[in-house]
Amino acid sequence: MHSSEQRPYDVLVIGGGIIGLVTAWRAAQRGLRTALADPEPGGGAAQVAAGMLAAVTELHYGEQTLLGLNLASARRYPQFVAELEEASGLDTGYRACGTLAVALDADDRAHLRELHALQRQSGLTSEWLSGRDCRRLEPMLAPGVRGGLRVDGDHQIDPRRLAAALLAACERGGVALYRTTAERLSVVRERAAGALLADGTEVVADQVVLAAGSLSGRLAGVPPEVLVPVRPVKGQVLRLTVPRAYAPFLNRTVRAVVRGSHVYLVPRENGELVVGATTEELGWDTTVTAGGVYELLRDAHELVPGITELPLTETRAGLRPASPDNAPLLGPTALPGLLLATGHYRNGVLLTPVTGDAMATVLTTGELPQEARPFTPRRFPAVPPPPAPSVRQEQLV
Repeated sequence: MHSSEQRPYDVLVIGGGIIGLVTAWRAAQRGLRTALADPEPGGGAAQVAAGMLAAVTELHYGEQTLLGLNLASARRYPQFVAELEEASGLDTGYRACGTLAVALDADDRAHLRELHALQRQSGLTSEWLSGRDCRRLEPMLAPGVRGGLRVDGDHQIDPRRLAAALLAACERGGVALYRTTAERLSVVRERAAGALLADGTEVVADQVVLAAGSLSGRLAGVPPEVLVPVRPVKGQVLRLTVPRAYAPFLNRTVRAVVRGSHVYLVPRENGELVVGATTEELGWDTTVTAGGVYELLRDAHELVPGITELPLTETRAGLRPASPDNAPLLGPTALPGLLLATGHYRNGVLLTPVTGDAMATVLTTGELPQEARPFTPRRFPAVPPPPAPSVRQEQLV
């Protein structure tokens, strides 16, 4: 038996990860009557991701357009954090600590030199350091470090605290939370009009934002011509604890490429050290494997030998929502009333501020801001959805 919400909401957000929460919070701030549906708002991606805000060190060839969006979001972060912490009353764990990317052999050094050249061509600020200078900054680094890039503008935030703050801000801001799954999109007269929830509730809304991470392509009722082209990409992450006797273990985020695999170490002020992350095209699998843990610890040990003395406190695996070009899907679809905020892949945490602003703008004006227009969902044709997950899965952003 279905129950129906008689008064329509202005906006229904489907998905309560960081992207869904920031969209709902910003929409409510604009005066829109907003609801959000998710069985565990604040869970998923935030429980797995490392939280690097690395617009410069994450630069890849062919992603200059995405770079502009990443930089715009990075610039917003200090003001965004101040506003969010005031609105929620919670600390987000934001640290303006900088990042050091290092090389362990000649091939990696050449790769970093190429990255440095690309950064400079793109107008970015980074400083080349010798191996000795790297170890002076971070004494725990291996003696074999051959050189590195110092990027003082790439910072970090704790995604778990960020999600908790966004959830609190939504609650304080009047967002209606439906702690259950949205099972089917409601389409009335060829327009998105809300959703049917797993508990039988029918939520009516003038606009629907699909922000369910890698599950965004699985919502029933979405017409085939607007199916969401996202796929899950698995990532395994470790968490260790730095005892007080070892502090400070690392002063900033440290990244490297070891035997072709990317590894990063993100130190928190509370003594936690996050090590990640694998990149695995394995569908919906979120199993933590011995091989994945071994590879991360092996590569991290080559980078910082003392890491094997630290207690291993947590292993997790999650799913990044990846689009065909690894860039987000933001704004209206071909179905009137249905908008997307998904496909952020490895940049979800970094893009949180700019995504919230862009979605609030398009929800209130009907137009995306200029910086977000290259990321319209309409740049892709419809694709068939991947097979449904057979186990409970988490999102990794």
